[in-house]
Amino acid sequence: MINKNTSLRMQSIVFIGFMGVGKTTIGQKVARKLYRDFIDIDQEIEKEFNMPTTEIFKKFGEKAFREKEKSVIESLSQQQLKIISVGGGAFLQEDIRNICLSNCIVFYLDLSWEYWKERIGLLIDSRPVLQSRSLEEIEELFYTRQEIYSYHHSKVNTNDLDVDEVADFIVDSLKVAWDIYEPLK
Repeated sequence: MINKNTSLRMQSIVFIGFMGVGKTTIGQKVARKLYRDFIDIDQEIEKEFNMPTTEIFKKFGEKAFREKEKSVIESLSQQQLKIISVGGGAFLQEDIRNICLSNCIVFYLDLSWEYWKERIGLLIDSRPVLQSRSLEEIEELFYTRQEIYSYHHSKVNTNDLDVDEVADFIVDSLKVAWDIYEPLK
């Protein structure tokens, strides 16, 4: 359910999906096209802790990271006209899912396992959740999280699309929705 107190045009947009699907890259493109501020939640948390995510996990643990993640997302999702990329595990928290779905427009960036596993070499060192897991364990995590990502307002399959094509599709979809549901007077 989308917040009825804020017009659709003013609501922030949240990108969800498994780590490495392109939430940050696509989010930045969409933000430029819509003249909005882009916020990567993981980068915001890293700024607050003054260290990379991998170090936060090592020094403070995943629980501390998830608590900070929740508070940052809760605060930012209440703001208007933002483009927000949330970490791949953020939607594991029901509170975060509910906050985002109630206050923002949530886009799920869907990438198949076959396409995603081609990126693993680029991701493994910077993603604490992937470290010390076998490919089979990562695949299981990938498919387990698909159910969590099923909570969204719109889904975009990104398999055969480049960043610009995905960003254009999202912007065009938003403009159509805005015109249908909130025509300018």
